Amino acid sequence: MTDWSWVAYTVLEVLIAISCFLGNALVVCAVCIGIRDSLREPTFCFLVSLAVADFLVGVAAVPLAVLLDGWVSVTPDLCLLLSCVVLVLTQASVLSLLAISVDRYLRLHIPLRYKALATQRRTWMAVSVCWTLSCILGFTPLFGWRNYSSLTSDSTNTSSSSSISPPCTFLSVISLPFMVYFNFLGCVMAPLLVMTLLYTQIFRSLQGRLKESCPQAQASLLREKRLACSLALVLILFAGCWIPLHLMNCLLLFQGPQAVTRGTLYTGILLSHANSAVNPVVYACRIPKIQQAYSQIWRRFIVRLNCCHGDKQVCQSIKGSRANHIETCGSGGKSTP
Repeated sequence: MTDWSWVAYTVLEVLIAISCFLGNALVVCAVCIGIRDSLREPTFCFLVSLAVADFLVGVAAVPLAVLLDGWVSVTPDLCLLLSCVVLVLTQASVLSLLAISVDRYLRLHIPLRYKALATQRRTWMAVSVCWTLSCILGFTPLFGWRNYSSLTSDSTNTSSSSSISPPCTFLSVISLPFMVYFNFLGCVMAPLLVMTLLYTQIFRSLQGRLKESCPQAQASLLREKRLACSLALVLILFAGCWIPLHLMNCLLLFQGPQAVTRGTLYTGILLSHANSAVNPVVYACRIPKIQQAYSQIWRRFIVRLNCCHGDKQVCQSIKGSRANHIETCGSGGKSTP
């Protein structure tokens, strides 16, 4: 691949990293600050988990993807550890999406028991389980399933010739059979299949209830359907962005390195990383509570900016609105998110 193409790839990765960082940080702020009550809802807890995974893609996975293209020379063990971090973040996204789909399914099919089951404590325990499993599955190559021949040959060559470690690349330490059979089929496709079945059942159930329910109940069901559509869209985007890269790994395994050009592989990597930057846009366009929270954060930012520039009238007005809000809360009233 020519130098200018690699520069284009690196520039695009930097832009994606910045978008992941800013967009997902805004999502976490929107849920934690703008709509605090939503942290009691399991769906938004899992949404925060997904946003944190996407945030870490921008902070860690994208820089590592650039560095693990042969631009750093580290020991094989450290190269393997850095490569596994990317797998952990991908798995965290998959399991967060799976948790969201299970939550929506339970909310719809056992509504009377749902509130007793989906307590805040159990929800955050589920988030912890998702991240623990992600670490176990993502760090599996550290326990033996790795590109062992490459590791041993590289370490032998470097020890006999010089003390400089070989260039670190992802596929030099991560086994292609592991990526295809374990990571793709077992850790990505299997959960995606389960999620597809769950959302199919969710939409069938909602469609049937909408036909049979009264107008008062239809409004609630329509809100439920809109949220389910938004979350299903996040799932579809994840599958559309990640499956091409996994299919390239399949071609590399079964047909050899000549089956996929470096430019095509870079395109697949960019597409997979772009998924983490697109999700905050989907939330903003499709989920009303997050739309409102974005608006609140934007208004606060504008007010603080005006205060910094000495607009005393705006500062007094915001102080007055805060005082009214505190008085309303003290009298037992609730503000709308």
